[in-house]
Amino acid sequence: MELHPYLRVKPPQETSERFPQWTHDETMVFLAIRAQLDKSFVETKRNKPLWQAISSLLQQRGFFRTPDQCKSKWKNLVTRFKGSESVEGEINRQFPFYEEMRKIFSDRMERLLVLEKARGKQVQVQAKEWEEEEGEGKVAGSKKRRKVERKNRPDEEVEGAVRDFMRRQLEMEARWAEAVEARDAERRAKEEQWRRLMHGLQEERTDLERRWREREEERRVREETRAERRHALLIALLNKLVHKDC
Repeated sequence: MELHPYLRVKPPQETSERFPQWTHDETMVFLAIRAQLDKSFVETKRNKPLWQAISSLLQQRGFFRTPDQCKSKWKNLVTRFKGSESVEGEINRQFPFYEEMRKIFSDRMERLLVLEKARGKQVQVQAKEWEEEEGEGKVAGSKKRRKVERKNRPDEEVEGAVRDFMRRQLEMEARWAEAVEARDAERRAKEEQWRRLMHGLQEERTDLERRWREREEERRVREETRAERRHALLIALLNKLVHKDC
């Protein structure tokens, strides 16, 4: 059976060079991908293709890690999470990925509970079907078909998990695009509001400057008028004194 395109991506080659430590952003992307594929990890024992898929998806995000490094990182995170679960208070907060790990295991527990309830109903239905098949002499053929189905199921589950993961990724990207568009629209609205506010302030400033110039002009006219009156009064006094002396 042909594998999903994401499983055909060539994983990073193992080298003897020491890889850099995992960054916070890289670990967050890794946990997001691991959470999406957690259902497949629980349902199948052949998890090597899943680690290869995670490595390939990390490559597409710009993080080059081998499947073995991804597996080792997951074990390390699980160990640290279990250690933080055994203590309370502020120590839990020292593990920066506590909430992400807690959500992965909480979701897994919910799926297992739902699966257990579903299995309880399926056991009764399958028992009835097997009895009918035995009565008709088809037990051997049924066992053979179930064996083939169990053999093909892991690859189908992996491909189904990857397809489901990519579908959710596309939906998430669509929501991100809508959110970005909404933020752009909000930004444009705020910019327009800011331009209107600045235009109003500019008009108010212009009006205040006009009023100030008008008051300054009125004051200058009053000063000139008073100066002319004082000058005329001085001339009259001087003329009067001159006439008296004569």
